[in-house]
Amino acid sequence: MKNTSPTGHRPVLMLALATLGFAVNFWAWALLSPLGPRLKELLGLSAAQQALLVAVPVIVGSIGRIPVGALTDRFGGRVMFPLISAATIVPVLFIGVAGQTSFAALLAGGFFLGIAGTVFAVGVPFVNAWFPPRRRGFAVGVFGAGMGGTAISALTTVSLVKAGGAATPFLITAVVLACYAAVAWLVLRDAPGRTVATEPLTARMSAALRLPITWQACVLYAVAFGGYVAFSVYLPAYLQTGYGLEQGDAANRMAGFVVLAVLLRPIGGWLSDRVGPVPVLAGAYATIAVMAGVQALTPGLMPLGTIAFLTMAAALGAGSGATFALVAQVAPGDKVGSVTGLVGAAGGLGGFVPPLLMGFVYGELGSYGLGLALLSVTAVITLVLTMTVIRASVTRRAAEVPAA
Repeated sequence: MKNTSPTGHRPVLMLALATLGFAVNFWAWALLSPLGPRLKELLGLSAAQQALLVAVPVIVGSIGRIPVGALTDRFGGRVMFPLISAATIVPVLFIGVAGQTSFAALLAGGFFLGIAGTVFAVGVPFVNAWFPPRRRGFAVGVFGAGMGGTAISALTTVSLVKAGGAATPFLITAVVLACYAAVAWLVLRDAPGRTVATEPLTARMSAALRLPITWQACVLYAVAFGGYVAFSVYLPAYLQTGYGLEQGDAANRMAGFVVLAVLLRPIGGWLSDRVGPVPVLAGAYATIAVMAGVQALTPGLMPLGTIAFLTMAAALGAGSGATFALVAQVAPGDKVGSVTGLVGAAGGLGGFVPPLLMGFVYGELGSYGLGLALLSVTAVITLVLTMTVIRASVTRRAAEVPAA
């Protein structure tokens, strides 16, 4: 059954609620990152342990997107949004009330906190079904701006701990999650006529894995969103260790990085609707390659280091938006959730490796330069892939659609 394009204001309301749910869950997902330096000092953690602590929710949330995306194809966002939000309350309360006493307890809490990160695989197919193809890039980009929930965490977590104690930010987040889960259950509705997947889960995943767009978008998103996630969780530690900033100052600068990436994500989707995703992706990866190369030389933070990081933030956000504009244009309607889950997992895993690598490199060499140089090289390789294989794939798909 073909997806119809609903009219009126309901698609906008559904998009707004989905974006809010994404932001709230990502707020919860990122709670440990701003507290990394504090927990390192409190529990006597090594740099590698600190990096692992903030990376565990990322990898769990990433891998979890694969089954959650497939389940969304079957049950829809109307069920999955409140379910994920309610499930996230448990690890948030555990960490806030009892989980900050040992490294093992934090790892256990962080593992289940990763549930919040799977919400991305719910929102993309949900939003995709509410909008016609010509507007999906922008709509999915707007939804993607919900990743700014990490900025809420960056701006509020440390100050809330100082003002009310270690449990305060977790208790507040749990209340917000509960409120959102209730509203989502009462108000959210799946798009009329959305394509409902009826095949078994394994068959749908196998079909999604056979699509070229799945693997191509996985590579693109691993670099774009993976780079964003890596910086959003590790930038405070980088700025404190590499530039000697105070914890609050480092968290605020990370929030600025996140906000700029968030603002550019819908713009990347909007541009992709108009000029196509390939030119937007090419520009993004070229910019990342240049700015990561500049930062690998460890310039002064003001102004060159700040310019390099903020320009990278803009490129990572635009590239993330353009990647899912590509998915929305090319992936079959009944497989968008499955493809999104796989691509989202790749993006999250792309964010899992760099913090560990950066911690290892700094521990061995006393410098972050090599890690940033590797990011620059990776962006160059992705740029070449975009201009060759992915461009050819988009051209073929454009020729097939009118024929079909």
